[in-house]
Amino acid sequence: MVDRAQLLSELATQREKLESHVRALTADELDRACTASEDPGGADWTPRDHLAHLLRIEKAFLGMARLTLAGDERPIKISGATFEERLASVHRDNEAHVRKLADLSVDQLLQEHSAARADTLAFIASISDDDLTTPIPGAPWGDGTIAGVLHANSGHERQHLAWVDEGLAARA
Repeated sequence: MVDRAQLLSELATQREKLESHVRALTADELDRACTASEDPGGADWTPRDHLAHLLRIEKAFLGMARLTLAGDERPIKISGATFEERLASVHRDNEAHVRKLADLSVDQLLQEHSAARADTLAFIASISDDDLTTPIPGAPWGDGTIAGVLHANSGHERQHLAWVDEGLAARA
């Protein structure tokens, strides 16, 4: 498990890298389709859509951690009885979320993401080391603990930035 200092440092550093990466994209690149939506009825995603998705996941993971510490035995609120149904639900929800935020500027999205990351960092600072090792029931991210799930945000962001870069290069 990642320790508190590593977790705080990596999340802060990755947030800076995310912003730097996004700000390095041109206006044309930010609105250029770069990856297919994983929702069968969804539109191709742009870098701006990926940023909106990352904002959603930041807030969702923090929400799961908070619910876990509040005693919720089912803090992951994904519908569906089977893995396939849950995955389809996630893809539909992701698509709906990025469409809901489609009118926000990149500056607004980055500001929202910065605030969400600050909330995550403040939460981590406010809980005990034992709390960080608490498993989030059903969490498949990281090692499944609060620290592991929150730490997964860094890798998730790096993966999406790689997909953006690959997609933009392939569609140039």
